[in-house]
Amino acid sequence: MPNYLAALAQPQTLQLLKGIRRGVEKESLRVNPDGTLALTPHPAALGSALTHDLITTDFSEALLEFITPPVATPEEVLETLDQIHRYTYGEIGDERLWVSSMPCVLGEDEDIPVALYGSSHSGSMKTIYRLGLGLRYGRAMQTIAGVHYNFSLPESFWQWLHEREGSSEDLGDFKTRRYFDLIRNFRRHCWLLIYLFGAAPAVCASFVEGRDHALVPFDGNPKSLYAPHATSLRMGDLGYNSEAQQSLIVCYNDLPSYLSTLCAAISKPYPPYHELGVKDASGNYQQLSTGLLQIENEFYSSIRPKNPARMGETALSALDNRGVEYIEVRCLDLNPFEPLGMGAQQMRFLDCFLLHCLLEDSPKTDDADYRATQENQDRIVYRGRDPELKLIHNGDERPLVDWAAELLDEMLPLAELLDRAWDGDDFARALDEQQQKVRGETPTPAARMLAEMHERGQSFFEWAQDKSEQHRRYFRERPLEDTQREEFARQARESLQRQQEVEAADTGTFEDFLGQYYAQYTFCQR
Repeated sequence: MPNYLAALAQPQTLQLLKGIRRGVEKESLRVNPDGTLALTPHPAALGSALTHDLITTDFSEALLEFITPPVATPEEVLETLDQIHRYTYGEIGDERLWVSSMPCVLGEDEDIPVALYGSSHSGSMKTIYRLGLGLRYGRAMQTIAGVHYNFSLPESFWQWLHEREGSSEDLGDFKTRRYFDLIRNFRRHCWLLIYLFGAAPAVCASFVEGRDHALVPFDGNPKSLYAPHATSLRMGDLGYNSEAQQSLIVCYNDLPSYLSTLCAAISKPYPPYHELGVKDASGNYQQLSTGLLQIENEFYSSIRPKNPARMGETALSALDNRGVEYIEVRCLDLNPFEPLGMGAQQMRFLDCFLLHCLLEDSPKTDDADYRATQENQDRIVYRGRDPELKLIHNGDERPLVDWAAELLDEMLPLAELLDRAWDGDDFARALDEQQQKVRGETPTPAARMLAEMHERGQSFFEWAQDKSEQHRRYFRERPLEDTQREEFARQARESLQRQQEVEAADTGTFEDFLGQYYAQYTFCQR
């Protein structure tokens, strides 16, 4: 990396770093004043979950997802996200947005409402996919929320790097290859993000009712369960790390290998899901297919290569057709101490982290490496705040605190470069905030959360409910200006109109539509 640093420090190249674009996708459950899951439909005032650019739903009608477009600064991201929250709070009555990644008190699994997207073929497919997720993993698991961070470097940066490395590849192929270099290093080191930003060490007992788990009562309260050194239970076996997908080893060495692995998981029947059948006894769809994955989005990775899919196009086809355009970081919990679930300094640290992943050497991996990264993730989820914890490193074991300190030290020159580009010190300060956590000078979000629960004598539910009410007041006391509110209302109306247009444009049967969709995966057999 030193050679890259010296070259990037030149005045004519330093400004390339200002071209970084970032955006977020932030999920939050709608809940009632008593903290129970809201069973109301997705509010019409928020527009169509199928076609709205900024406001949609994830698994459930109650699980809102706010999407910001790619912009130049963290402050621009947060300004858009703030406006979306303020508009939403003006339209959901006395409901709240739950501040934690782990859900509120849940009732029976079948009572959790699956998201609806209208009567079009594409809308029906989205709903059936979610029915399949509920069938396979249970609906409670799908109520977990998080923040996804979208990151891309500008074309001018890739042109500079392409020339500097003397590559003879097509620029698009070069960019895709180097994004996969970033992804491999990210997977090696993403345990650090879970340690630094994990904010889900506890759950309501209702979330694990009827499931095997290793959690214990918090402060003796059987309704509030935790793991004493946990960071993010969301990222472990109680969350997205499902038993079925443990058999899936995805290769990130290059785009063809990645596509081939996931296509096989989608195309080949998986016996337990095959036994369930695509349709139930009444002939209604209950899942899209019987593959290990219904579609590629079902693979719960901590990071994804992305290229925006066009209408009717699969995410893998978009990558095959146009290569990697950006990456999506998916291992971040909602920060319950931030009204927006994320802050500007966290984004700046992520920029430093991702640049480090790109510019450091990134050797190809094998199955053993894949398993090692999974093992490190499992350890960090349950024991990440144990000062004696060791992680697998180059076939041996290494103390977490030593490895974390080394990685953060390596990021310092990148933070300084970014600060020079932006003529400030925000990136260095963002890095220092994380170094303080590793040195034990300030608590991680998980540690801070458990400390507050203990000091206040609260259960996880009581603590999260109080925080949700605080954030509700924060947004309700700052309503949008009339012109801003009308602009959001206009976008909502137009999205509903677009949904009607999509429904009117459908031709053929849903079975034909689904067959044409899955036919796209044959490109992996070339």
